[in-house]
This record gives sequence, C-alpha cells and structure tokens, in this order.
Amino acid sequence: MFPVKDIVIHGVRSVYYDSGPSSNNEAVVFVHGNPGPMDSWETLTPRVTSFARVIAMDLPGFGRAEHPYEFDFSVAGYARYLGNLLDQLELHKVHLVMHDFGAPFALEWARAQPSSRVASLTLINSGILRGYRWHRYARMWQKPLLGELVQLCATPRMIRKGLNWRNPKPLPREFCDEVARYADWAHKRAVLKLYRASRDLEALIERGLRECAGTMPPTCVIWGEQDPYIPPHYAHAQREFFPRAEINLLPGLGHWPFVDDAALVGDILTHFLQRQLQEPVAAQ
Repeated sequence: MFPVKDIVIHGVRSVYYDSGPSSNNEAVVFVHGNPGPMDSWETLTPRVTSFARVIAMDLPGFGRAEHPYEFDFSVAGYARYLGNLLDQLELHKVHLVMHDFGAPFALEWARAQPSSRVASLTLINSGILRGYRWHRYARMWQKPLLGELVQLCATPRMIRKGLNWRNPKPLPREFCDEVARYADWAHKRAVLKLYRASRDLEALIERGLRECAGTMPPTCVIWGEQDPYIPPHYAHAQREFFPRAEINLLPGLGHWPFVDDAALVGDILTHFLQRQLQEPVAAQ
C-alpha cells in the first residue's frame, strides 16, 4: 500500500503518492480509472521511481479519497480536479500513464495544456474509442433504479466475480479484495454518477479530437488482447489520433494487463519512459 499525503482541492480531500523530490518539476503521473484505487499501480511504480519522480492519486469517490455527495462526477469534473492537483504540486512537465476511465480524465486535462507540459502518453487498455459500445455493466449502471439495484448487490464476492468476468486468467484475490475494501455505498454512487454523466462518449471524443489537433506527444499503447470491456482493435485505432503511437498488443492478458503480468507491462513501460525522459520533447 502506498505511503500517502493528504491534499484538499476545492473542499474535497484526496490522497496522493509522491516519490519526490519536490524540486523536480517533471514527473510520471499515474491516473486510475474505475474501480481504482491507485494501489492497483503498486506493481509498476517501483520500476519507474528508480529513474523518475512518480505521482499517483486516489480521485474523489475512489480509494482513500473522500467519497463526496456533492462533486462533478463527470469527465470534465475529474479533469479539473486532476489539473488542480498537478498545479498544486507545481509540475511543469508530465508523462501521463492512464488506465480505463483514467484516459478520458487525463486527456480532457491534457487537451487544454501547452504541448511542452504533456511530455508523453501511455494508454493502458483505454484511449480514444470512436464508435465504442458500452460494456454490459456500464449499460446497467447507466439505467436509473437498475444501476442502484446492481450496486446494492455488489458484495465482495460479487465484486470478485465481476472483476474476473471473462478475464483470461484469475485476478489475484488481494487485488479483488483491495477493490472491495473501498466499495462503500458512496463509492458505488460515484460510479453511477460518472457513467450516467458519460453516456455520450462520442461527443466527448469528438470535442477532444478537435481541441487536441496538433498536440501529439510520444505515445505508448499497452493493451491486454483479451479485454472483455474494450475490444483489442481499439489498440491499433489509437494511431488514427496519435500517429507516433507504439502499439503493444499482449496475448493472454485482460483489462488489467499490469495485474495479469506485471513484469511484462513493467518492461514495456519503463523502456518507453526512459527514452522520453532522456530525450527532449520534439517541437510541435
């Protein structure tokens, strides 16, 4: 479990991990999705802290952050919160590592930044998903009453079953228990609000594409080929939006490839990030 520090942004308390030193204003920033929490990154971050400052956080509604009733549980709301956190830490150059909903959150923030601030992108089983059809759990969460009923039934046992749904290999019990530990009703309510605020994913994508035009940092795509939530053809589709993307399609791994095979994903990630940290960002 990460050693964490508290931070309060617009009245909402969160926690973050910072490997330091604070004088280094360039960092690799890990952004979790649903269900989080940031502890899911524990298999990757030790590899990166050996050569870079690392930041990870629990976003509102997830993990050890507050699970507030009043919060903008939308992609834009999370992007603002993430941006304010990075501003408070005075980070001038970031390398974003994103999974699941972490990609919409972070890319929404990144599109409004100068190209010099976003040094690289790593997309893990997520990205820009044109034409995407929501998976079965998302469709249930998006429906009033049905979503609440499904969440009420989400006991630790059902959470383990849901996380392992069509995953190519059983996820470790510790990973599933970690997710269930933070899954109180306030967290479940946050998930419902997020998915209901994100029904029109196509509109979010198109806006991002228009406003990100010309800002294409070095990009690494890491994708478990047997992801039951986001089909693997979206891995190669990222080159439509990020022409410089390196595509790594990993057979036998699922939606959490860094849990299925931490060593393999860690090798790919560290090789990519080391190159970016050693080379100046090309002029856009």
